[in-house]
Amino acid sequence: MDLIRINDINAQEMDIFARATEPQLREQGIFLAETAEVILRALEAGYEPKQMLVETERLEAEARPVFDAIEKLFGKEILESLPVYVADREVVVEMTGHHLVRGLWMILGRKPETSVGEFLADKKRIAVLTDVVNPANVGAIFRSAAALGMDGVLLTHATVDPLTRRTARVSMGTVFQIPWAQASLEDSEGMNLLKLLGSCGYKTVAMALTEDSVGVDNEEIRSNAKVAVLLGTEGTGLPKDVIAGCDYRVMIPMQRGVDSLNVAAASAICFWELMK
Repeated sequence: MDLIRINDINAQEMDIFARATEPQLREQGIFLAETAEVILRALEAGYEPKQMLVETERLEAEARPVFDAIEKLFGKEILESLPVYVADREVVVEMTGHHLVRGLWMILGRKPETSVGEFLADKKRIAVLTDVVNPANVGAIFRSAAALGMDGVLLTHATVDPLTRRTARVSMGTVFQIPWAQASLEDSEGMNLLKLLGSCGYKTVAMALTEDSVGVDNEEIRSNAKVAVLLGTEGTGLPKDVIAGCDYRVMIPMQRGVDSLNVAAASAICFWELMK
């Protein structure tokens, strides 16, 4: 591999790690992953390594399994040509947004995105994230969806990109393990989205507290061949027209006057009940 010593975070080579925005990275067809576990899952899923940044003290213990995985999965030639920047802790701690995470960062190439039509063709149980913009919530929902047997995650146009640094880290790399697709702006509009799901045979389930909401353990919902669970944005939840247009509305019974759970926590309960 090509080890390159970095002594100044302001070096031009560090722009892509420290100063490029998530949208800028996406426009270039790349993304930034951090921590050895997340990077390894991305590599195992076939995402091609482009560049790497490693803290000096992590070069052997944590970076070595990553180097071994690259050689095994992509070949010795790719490993030998990979730019690997090495910097001391006091240098990388200056990276805004990265100072709480120690170890490794890698730039990887994106794969062609799956079309919504292709995504919906063969899934039985999916989560639909409707304008969920908190990266941590999206990452946690992906982790629950992967762990609890959902077949995939569909995101509206405004939902945060699953390959953003924080989302991938919170998901523990499961964004690379469970299928997902992101709808266009037009398809993401409330009733358009419901029509699209309905045309593909899905019964739609809104997580919302309404007068006709049923419990998440509803047997009739479970009996449907294809189910799409719609989860709304933080704070305001799903739009009223989407709630009204869904085939079912479900709620999680609450105690002590609590009216709702965080969207990530609610998703885990719903996924668990659906997969029983």
